[in-house]
Amino acid sequence: MDTMRERFITVTTELLDEDPRAALVLADISASSFGRAAEAHPDRVLNVGIREQLMIGVAGGLALTGMRPIAHTFASFLVERPFEQIKLDLSHQGVGAVLVSALGSYDWPAGGRTHMSPGDVALLDTLPDWTVHVPGHPDEAEVLLRHAVADGNRNVYVRLSNHQNAEARQVVPGEFLTVRQGTRATVVAVGPMLDAVLAATEGMDVTVLYAASIRPFDAAALRAAGSTDVVLVEPYLAGTSANAAHEALADLPHRVLALGVPRAEHRHYGEMDEHLRAYGLDAEGIKGKLAGFLRP
Repeated sequence: MDTMRERFITVTTELLDEDPRAALVLADISASSFGRAAEAHPDRVLNVGIREQLMIGVAGGLALTGMRPIAHTFASFLVERPFEQIKLDLSHQGVGAVLVSALGSYDWPAGGRTHMSPGDVALLDTLPDWTVHVPGHPDEAEVLLRHAVADGNRNVYVRLSNHQNAEARQVVPGEFLTVRQGTRATVVAVGPMLDAVLAATEGMDVTVLYAASIRPFDAAALRAAGSTDVVLVEPYLAGTSANAAHEALADLPHRVLALGVPRAEHRHYGEMDEHLRAYGLDAEGIKGKLAGFLRP
């Protein structure tokens, strides 16, 4: 099975052939994988070098001309480093781009803190009207990427990771998918957290909702699930979607347990699986926290 990043390269190359509005802006990362696309479309595949702020500025300029730019690099260099340009050159100017990241929160721990970005979605939450997709499988990444590029002039963030589920789900952009039904609680598994959540909740009387799109937050699906005890399991900063869940249930007595990457920096880099265990985001850790939350 290919990775989400590999699927992104394949699909983006196809989109450049299919859609004359599509353009790709890179900051060296993945540039070698787009060699054929750059030869075929030299005016629409632009590599600005290791200048991430410029990458977003160029994307904003392309959007002003009516193009549909896709900007891509690692999450920490795509959202955190050029955040001022995202705020001004995209949101403030009222134009849209598709930002597609790689590496997620802790995909390559050996790269150190510079290559970790657990705060990316929370940072984008400070800006208005962003769509955020967090696929859990390459097939889902393709569906969501194609939808993002075709999605008018909206600002869209597609968060890709090496961490992925064993099988794809039939995702609909903007909607949560009911994977399991129960009565005691509703567990929202975001993107690549689904497999661990399903293993953790095996035999439990809970509803599991799958969110491959997390912004806008599907409040209707959360309310329709029925339970006002909600557990969020996100592969980035813990609590990122807590306010959205509270708003969805604002007129009802409810509880929210938000699981994710803690704010405290984990300085032992290791491997991705070790980070999942350290943060309590493996099946055993999720099961223990969920059992404590539901204990009478």
